[in-house]
Amino acid sequence: MTDALLLTHDERGVARITLNRPDVHNAFNEDLINALDDAITEVIESDAVRVVVIAGNGKSFSAGADLNWMKRTADYDFAENSADALRFGIMLGRLASMPKPVVGVIQGPAYGGGVGLVSACDIAIAGEAAAFMLSEIKLGLIPAVISPYVVRAMGARQARRYFQSAERIDAATACRLGLVHEVVADAELEATADAMIARLLKNSPAAMAASKDLIEAVSDRPTDHAVIEDTARRIAEARASADGREGIAAFLEKRKPVWPGQG
Repeated sequence: MTDALLLTHDERGVARITLNRPDVHNAFNEDLINALDDAITEVIESDAVRVVVIAGNGKSFSAGADLNWMKRTADYDFAENSADALRFGIMLGRLASMPKPVVGVIQGPAYGGGVGLVSACDIAIAGEAAAFMLSEIKLGLIPAVISPYVVRAMGARQARRYFQSAERIDAATACRLGLVHEVVADAELEATADAMIARLLKNSPAAMAASKDLIEAVSDRPTDHAVIEDTARRIAEARASADGREGIAAFLEKRKPVWPGQG
């Protein structure tokens, strides 16, 4: 693992992925993107990991693209630029779709690709010092690769404004738009995130994974017979699963559940 990214595990089953380029405000380059992808692979494949945290070291969460990286891409041909962008897009897609809850802890500014990283998290908690900007348009570019996640977070109507205005979004406005779920005092950020992590650790790992897949299955689709049939199948499978049986038994017996593989 490169020094540009830190990956730690604790005894609870929490993996923390920390962007560690504070001298350049945790800006993305090829090495950081590859390191993120490797870390995502590791936490997906680890049965010991139950919750994933994404954070940044220093004053910024992520300033987006590294200037030296941008200089290099200016000399790329179309095929090279496509491959370069695809690498970042695949990493974000794997983060968003991993079968484990991902908590973003945003302690400072997140611009460009940093907004995409926040939007790919399941739960985003920001400190009051956090700020956001979709700044690509200022450079004659567009927030293309991050757009699926940002539009899902803030909605198409708000994206029409902020994709084109490139204005700074403070933490409170980001919460109102849906980019983050909660804003707290900077001094309370880690404690608030840890309280959420503790809540997630009480839940069925299998059910949380299935819930993420369920959201993808029903989002932006009409509630037709196929969707109704699919959701009925999913709950039937959940009821018959080991986690479903244990969860219902624990509830009826007034005890804490012991999830399969976590006892």
